[in-house]
Amino acid sequence: MPRREMKVEKIDDFGGTLKRIVRTLKRFRIMIALIIIFAIGSTIFSIIGPRIMGNATTEIFNGVISKFSGGVGINYSSLASILFLLGILYVTSAIFSYVQQVLMANVGQKYTYILRKKIAHKLNRLPMNYFDKNQAGEILSTITNDVDMMNQGIIQTVPQLVTTVTSVIGIIIMMLTINFTMTLIAVCIVPISLALMVFIVKRSQKHFENHQKYLARVNGSVEEMYSGHNVIKAFNVENKMLDNFSKENEELCMAAWKSNFISGLMHPLMVFLGNIGYVVIAIIGGIFCIKNKITVGNIQSFITYTRNLTNPIGQMAQVFNVVQASVAAAERIFKFLDEEEEIETTTTKVDLAKVKGKVEFKHVHFGYNKDKIVINDFNALVTPGQKIAIVGPTGAGKTTIVKLLMRFYSVNSGAILVDDININDYDRSDLRTIFGMVLQDTWMFNGTVMENLKFGRLDATDEEVIEAAKTANVHHFINTLPDGYKMVMNEETSNISQGQKQLLTIARAILANPKILILDEATSSVDTRTEILIQNAMDKLMKGRTSFIIAHRLSTIQNADLILVMDKGDIVEVGTHESLLEKNGFYAKIYNSQFE
Repeated sequence: MPRREMKVEKIDDFGGTLKRIVRTLKRFRIMIALIIIFAIGSTIFSIIGPRIMGNATTEIFNGVISKFSGGVGINYSSLASILFLLGILYVTSAIFSYVQQVLMANVGQKYTYILRKKIAHKLNRLPMNYFDKNQAGEILSTITNDVDMMNQGIIQTVPQLVTTVTSVIGIIIMMLTINFTMTLIAVCIVPISLALMVFIVKRSQKHFENHQKYLARVNGSVEEMYSGHNVIKAFNVENKMLDNFSKENEELCMAAWKSNFISGLMHPLMVFLGNIGYVVIAIIGGIFCIKNKITVGNIQSFITYTRNLTNPIGQMAQVFNVVQASVAAAERIFKFLDEEEEIETTTTKVDLAKVKGKVEFKHVHFGYNKDKIVINDFNALVTPGQKIAIVGPTGAGKTTIVKLLMRFYSVNSGAILVDDININDYDRSDLRTIFGMVLQDTWMFNGTVMENLKFGRLDATDEEVIEAAKTANVHHFINTLPDGYKMVMNEETSNISQGQKQLLTIARAILANPKILILDEATSSVDTRTEILIQNAMDKLMKGRTSFIIAHRLSTIQNADLILVMDKGDIVEVGTHESLLEKNGFYAKIYNSQFE
């Protein structure tokens, strides 16, 4: 199966993307302020704890010395007060930490909810050519993997950043109150650690970006193989598809390994630097204690603070793995949200109730790529109520004409008029309300038969739905299904046949009751007998209504008011079925080929 080439480009630098994430979090500033307050509170209480613990150690040490010297020994009353205060501090710190985590989880989930909602709205505003260029699996990866990665990064990063900054500042202050010289030695670790973090981040970020890119490609491959598994098996290309998947999976594995290996160096380096500082402080503290410049309890507190000083930096180094992955995911999300949307060029409102169904094509030129024109100087006039058939060989531009009419794409030059008004002067939603479509590729969603039929007109009553089903000659079939109209179609709608889905889409179009009807190979998936029934239903539906019929079975369009014969993007013949056969031209050649 052909693969679309996925173009991935970096939309911003690391810092710029972080700033944009921060801007998107502004709506949660009150909750984030509370998170910061509780995070600071939990950190302060834990910072004070080691100093009080040091006082308890000093009390015990002095009591033991006093006992050996013939004194009163340990003052248990004072020691109990210190331990009681210590217990209160640690319990309060735990409560603050719990509240902060709950608030942060709340912010993270609400943020991802809003982000997915924006992505869903964006999907409905993107032009059709975006979906031509991007795989469904890659878009799905943005909605799932990238958003989840951002959520994980926000939940872990914000509180960790606050506690790290607060811890470092608080610990340095507490260390200064114990000994200035030892504090200077311990603080030397901080700038070295930060410099190492910046160095590693710069070299590992590109690998995190590649990780998210290749993850999207793997998702695209899985979705492609799953949706086309029948074709893959029919043509015995399982091994080729597995080889393609293995190649992309290997690229994902290598990108993940490189990103995790390089960023994983941060934590052991932080631990190594911390241990060096720990040893130096222990030696100097021992010397100071011998010289009576510091108490035993203060040495214990200082050593604890030294360890606590390197711990948050090491933890932040670990969190930076998540931060880098989150930024890479954010770049993909923001790139998606920045994609060019369908632009409304009109500010006027057309009275849809007065639309009669006149359609005119004036010198229309169009190409999916500007250098490859597929419609050349197309001209046609369709009066209200006419039944127009468009025929021609594959690739002649028949379906393209319909896509232009619906404004799925914009013409390169020329104009398309509906009731003498350029379709660019219609609001897109208003324009598409005028049309009802039945396509060759049917689409149903996971829901009941009734819900799928009501998709044509959401405010329709059950009775109107049943009447539309009867008109489309599908009512009897629905009643044979388990639970009838309440039967739930599965996600792939594989519990009904392709022809049955075609019948349901026709009933849905009938329910919509459009001004202009478009049938693109609408009976291609049904048998001849059913086709006759559908054709009778369609004749009723098309009566008094402008209709465009695209068909390869020329037997289905013999009673059309006008047949447009297309070849290579141009109309080569125009007329009724009988007049075109009399000409013995291109149409007659196509028609007669059915019987050869």
